[in-house]
Amino acid sequence: MATIRKLRGRWQAQVRRRGMKPRCKSFDSKLEAEKWARDLEAQVDRFGAAPDTKILESTTLGQLLERYQREISPSKRGSVQEIQRIDVLRRHDLAYRTLIGLSQQDIASFRDERLQSVAPSTTVRELAILSHVLEVAIRDWGLPLARNVVKLVRRPVIRNERSRRLTGDEEQRLLGGCDTGQIPYLKTLLILAIETGMRRGELLGLRWSDISHNRRVITLALTKNGSGREVPLSQRAFDALMDWKSRADVDQSTVFPMTPGALEQAWRRLLVRSNVKALRFHDLRHEGVSRLFERGLNMIEVSSISGHKELRMLKRYTHLSADDLVARLG
Repeated sequence: MATIRKLRGRWQAQVRRRGMKPRCKSFDSKLEAEKWARDLEAQVDRFGAAPDTKILESTTLGQLLERYQREISPSKRGSVQEIQRIDVLRRHDLAYRTLIGLSQQDIASFRDERLQSVAPSTTVRELAILSHVLEVAIRDWGLPLARNVVKLVRRPVIRNERSRRLTGDEEQRLLGGCDTGQIPYLKTLLILAIETGMRRGELLGLRWSDISHNRRVITLALTKNGSGREVPLSQRAFDALMDWKSRADVDQSTVFPMTPGALEQAWRRLLVRSNVKALRFHDLRHEGVSRLFERGLNMIEVSSISGHKELRMLKRYTHLSADDLVARLG
């Protein structure tokens, strides 16, 4: 057991174990002294000896984040988004904590603070980054951390299920709004999103070479879930693509030369022109997947088109029209 005592106004923790040199350290509070002692004892039990924790006293979480951002993030598919998130984390007060002082309570406080300003899903992604940074530091970089404190903190619950679908003449208003805009391919992009249920990133990454004109099929080599798939095109979607191809720049290999940020701005302007409220671009994926079911495709057929690996997740995206179901029931 560690010895905790008050000495000259500060709290001193001393750890004695057979076969190791006694270690002691002073802190401003008894709680910090007890935590240091517990961590050191856990490391002795784990490694069989007390590791040199001086590096933890001089290394901040921000320095770890910077190294991770430089060495690990660039090799990931979502590197751009992750690097942006790490930039946010590096500016937070938490980044200035040394690793020796980083506690479960620090992470919990960070979580609660972030939930006041960002969505739970954003907070969860940031916690996931912090957790993996510490995991890499322990396993690959050899830092003598006793444990990954992020794993001890409860993650926020994400409730982002939506049932928003196009109603009334919203689709016609949106497509009409595309005609009055300045982006010549926006209408084709919307039609393809509605007809196929493809994700935003898949649409923006689409190349003309991915489209088989004879088979009327789009081949996606790599998607969000890590595998490829083939997406069949309805006649409406195929005609829209061919119409845009006849007007597009012949030297442009990308079907829709637009960044995610530019699409977000164009989408907001389109909603204003069309007088459509509370509709997200991702809701078009909901619409497309639901229409596939309404056309009579079964769960397996729809998942092969939409790219959902888990049928449980596919069910979340499925919001069938009650009127269409009544018609089918007879």
